[in-house]
Amino acid sequence: MTATAEPGAPSALPGPPRGATPGLLLRMARDRLSVMTSVSRRYGDAVRLRLGPRSLYFFNHPDHVKHVLTDNAANYTKGIGLVHARRALGDGLLTSEGEVWKAQRRTIQPVFQAKRVNGKAEVIAQEAAGLVARLRRRQGGGPVDISAEMTGLTLGVLGRTLLDADLGAFDSIGESFEAVQDQAMFEMMSLSAVPTWLPLPRQRRFRRARADLDRIVARLAAERAAHPTPEGDDVLSRLVEAVRREPDARTGRLRMRDEMVTLLLAGHETTASTLSWTFHLLDRHPEVWERVRAEVLEVLGDRLPTVADVHRLRYTTAVIQEVMRLYPPVWLLPRLSREADEIGGHPVPAGADVVLCPYTLHRHPAFWEEPDRFDPDRFEPGRAEGRPRYAYIPFGAGPRVCIGSALGMLEATIVTAAVVRELRLSTVPGYRVRAEPMLTLRVRGGLPMTVRSVA
Repeated sequence: MTATAEPGAPSALPGPPRGATPGLLLRMARDRLSVMTSVSRRYGDAVRLRLGPRSLYFFNHPDHVKHVLTDNAANYTKGIGLVHARRALGDGLLTSEGEVWKAQRRTIQPVFQAKRVNGKAEVIAQEAAGLVARLRRRQGGGPVDISAEMTGLTLGVLGRTLLDADLGAFDSIGESFEAVQDQAMFEMMSLSAVPTWLPLPRQRRFRRARADLDRIVARLAAERAAHPTPEGDDVLSRLVEAVRREPDARTGRLRMRDEMVTLLLAGHETTASTLSWTFHLLDRHPEVWERVRAEVLEVLGDRLPTVADVHRLRYTTAVIQEVMRLYPPVWLLPRLSREADEIGGHPVPAGADVVLCPYTLHRHPAFWEEPDRFDPDRFEPGRAEGRPRYAYIPFGAGPRVCIGSALGMLEATIVTAAVVRELRLSTVPGYRVRAEPMLTLRVRGGLPMTVRSVA
């Protein structure tokens, strides 16, 4: 693991010839992961992809990542795709910039402090126990869509841990989030070229979903304003208070809506995707499943886990880390350069579309031995020696690192431990599990699995 970024004088980036653009655009629409993988293997760690009138400057080395996300982060704003997703998601923490982003981050940052997050372990364990009970009732029956189950679970956890609210009261919320995410991805791929007012099926579905989420957010805010929580330290309470301080009430309501929709979407979708991939890979690797279960039984016995227990579930945590290496929840990080820059010895003009791809970075053969192999032991102490810090960025890095990373890891570890201790989930024979690179890297079309009790 001694690869380094390109030294020496600035040099132009290699990449597919201009004549390859039509085919490249078609492949990007059909299979974005294979495009990023193939060009990185063929052209190296710095590639220029010509996509019609625009070019993507694709960088795939830890030094490049460090430069863009940390060392010179001020020169890079949210880029291609996320800018266009703003039409679907609004100005939430995922898409906003500048002072708006800073104000939003300050508002909700205290909710994610370590002490508060750790205090939610019991709530997560209770939700995980409820999931196990629901799945246990389905054993012996037909397949269960584990992706849908993980979505319901993570929405429940998010409601109780961040909002101090019951999101289960809103039956349509999962379907509405699905429609908004689909629209956001469509905006990213089409660069917002299709007006949302056109009476197309996709646009109509999105408008209904957005209206539904608007009603849900308004109801949650009204109920919290009428019945404040004693501590007032949850996201919903803090956003309601921020609206009260906003000079323009309408602006405040819009910002709260955008922030809530973004938080709800990102807060449940990333962990749900990680858990889905976890149970798929555990099924593919029964020896890993056995080791996880043995550790869980040794550490927990038959009781619910605490925060102290989670720190002792070292192998289970390594499994989650390895899952996120192979299937990082955020698979692409697009940026836009404010001013001309140089990355790894390559000139980048002002206004350039720069992309970093955790999916390909996490499979870089210079930094990962047998990169396509599922091997949780690679995260054991001592195995990371010599590996650059920025070779592994499942939660991003720098000032805009994922604010909910600690909560996501806590939830994924507790849920995995609770399920593996009591149930064996098996993929339906013949079902092809494929990745779908949307806002998150989720399982395409769901994950049907059968349930069998082992306890």
